[in-house]
Amino acid sequence: MEERKEPENYRNINKHPEDLPTLGIGMLGYGDMGKAHSSGYKQMPYVFWPPPAVPRLVCLCGRNEEKVENEAKRFGYSSYCTDWRDLISDKDIDIFVNLGPNDAHSDPCIRAAEAGKHIVCEKPLARNAEEAKSMLKAVKEAKVKNICNFSNRMIPALALAKKLLEEEDFGQIYHMRVNYLMDYYNDPAIPRSWRMVKDMAGSGITADLSVHAIDLARWFCGEPETVTAISQTFIKERPLTENSTEKVQVDVDDASIALLEFSNGAIGYLEATAYATGRRAFIGVELNAAKGSIYWNFEDMNNLHVYYMNEKRKDTRGYHKVDVSQDYHPYFDKWLPFGEMLGYSATFVHTAYHISNAIINDEPLEPWVATFEDGYKANVIGDAIIKSSETGRKINITY
Repeated sequence: MEERKEPENYRNINKHPEDLPTLGIGMLGYGDMGKAHSSGYKQMPYVFWPPPAVPRLVCLCGRNEEKVENEAKRFGYSSYCTDWRDLISDKDIDIFVNLGPNDAHSDPCIRAAEAGKHIVCEKPLARNAEEAKSMLKAVKEAKVKNICNFSNRMIPALALAKKLLEEEDFGQIYHMRVNYLMDYYNDPAIPRSWRMVKDMAGSGITADLSVHAIDLARWFCGEPETVTAISQTFIKERPLTENSTEKVQVDVDDASIALLEFSNGAIGYLEATAYATGRRAFIGVELNAAKGSIYWNFEDMNNLHVYYMNEKRKDTRGYHKVDVSQDYHPYFDKWLPFGEMLGYSATFVHTAYHISNAIINDEPLEPWVATFEDGYKANVIGDAIIKSSETGRKINITY
């Protein structure tokens, strides 16, 4: 191929100026979340320009060598490995991103913290509160930046809701309710995955979906004091593998409903299921207070519904549908022309920005981003939900 010659009036650009630092990314896991997080690090520098740092995709790790090699090429990593310990020992890696199964969260994250690496870990932080507490202790002692990736916090409409609750007088909060409804387990022919094995997942839908509802409830309404819950396993046996006739036990919950009593006097309702037939990804969040209400749902993720009880005109009083897509809304000044809608994948760009900014500029992550502290507290509440559903008793929540 003939070498390209640039016209004389072109001026070359140093793509990574010396005054713009880089951060090496080592990622454990190459599935859907691997694609999402890798894309986030690749997009972040030109969305948040100038970025706090330019991420370098150093190494992707997975157990299946053929698959991880292919995905490393696809995502743009310079290398791959099959042992997460190699990521920990690599001095070129600054951020360890843990997307492994729940039973692969604790030990790798603790070892990463001890090696001085900053950490992004997918939710739930751990299989149980005991594991999560050890992880929290490790990052505190190492003084490394840490994120438990409750990505819903970084949806612009929900970030605006948080801002309104802090800046507007809604009065006493009465109700907080979150629904997380999906239908991906409806078919009994779906084989058992690691998410349906207690030793690997810790719990079922509580660890997978309820944990998001728990984090949003805490974020908007504060700390709960008690929980009463019920759960159900609808399909107790599944095929071992696809097209297998052998059936194996499912020993985790398929659905749960939890009632919370918050320290501010509010009561909360959390519902999560993978058996809501026809619901692909419905997350509904509603807060009712003395002077107003806020409502949002994931299927209409760029619109926030806000009601102010004391509006001047009574005859037009009602919910306002706020199109959260202007440059004065959270995150939107960094994105496309205002009025263009964002999707779920944008939250991973926001995650990449927040961890990079926290490392380079020593900026705090909370309250806009969840940390291992939030992940630990979500695990405590999740354990209480499981205990309540098993015993039929109200459980006090203590951290």
